[in-house]
Amino acid sequence: MASIEDLKKIASQVRRDIIRQVSAVNSGHPGGSLGCADFLTALYFEVMNHDPKFNMEGKGEDVFFLSNGHISPVWYSVLARSGYFPVSELATFRKLNSRLQGHPATHEGLPGIRVASGSLGQGISVALGVAMAKKMDKDKSLVYVLTGDGELQEGQNWEAIMFAAHNKVDNLIVTVDWNGQQIDGPNDKVLSLGDLRGKWQTFGWHVLEMDGHDYADMMITMDYAKDLSTQGKPIVILMKTNMGQGVDFMAGTHHWHGKAPNADQTKVALKQLEETLGDY
Repeated sequence: MASIEDLKKIASQVRRDIIRQVSAVNSGHPGGSLGCADFLTALYFEVMNHDPKFNMEGKGEDVFFLSNGHISPVWYSVLARSGYFPVSELATFRKLNSRLQGHPATHEGLPGIRVASGSLGQGISVALGVAMAKKMDKDKSLVYVLTGDGELQEGQNWEAIMFAAHNKVDNLIVTVDWNGQQIDGPNDKVLSLGDLRGKWQTFGWHVLEMDGHDYADMMITMDYAKDLSTQGKPIVILMKTNMGQGVDFMAGTHHWHGKAPNADQTKVALKQLEETLGDY
């Protein structure tokens, strides 16, 4: 069982990995990756029952799907740091013939990746199908999916949200990265999401909220989500995060959604992030 201090140290290294990956190829999405580093660290190192030996079907274990696939740098780092593939492979991010594509893909055979993602709005649908398959197999493990808040502007999400509630798919836990930002600016200026909590509730889901940078809050909330997973409704967690968390000049703005830091900016960013597990 990882302590909160252990998780903080892992997340610091994950954030270093994110910066180094995107900087090395001058390409990628650091903002949302940094914002979700704490959540994915908690999920993989404490919350989920999963096996880094990896089998594609995921029978008998919890599985995770990344719907907002553009934040692949954080997922790759967490997968590597939790033993799915060598940490040294992070150095191949977005390079020719790499298994670590800019958006997660399956044809390269990267352990941990069960579906290609990055075409936004599809992750909940995929996770819903897997959750229903687990129910048919009498597999009591859970299905987790992370989606962006701006991504909820895609209509396919709401079809899946309605379908999941109607079919009482209560082994599905969706987390929304509720950072209020998307590629073109703040959500409220691009296309307001309105009463997000009210929408999910009206569609028939259990709705929880948590601070995506407070480990104690995350542990309590995600444990509660597990408790709700047998009560006839799917579960959504609206997770408040700060885009660019951990690097002061990237924090709280959409400007680093899909922009890599230059060499000088990379040095500044890395000075703010403690090296705890060793750089690749």
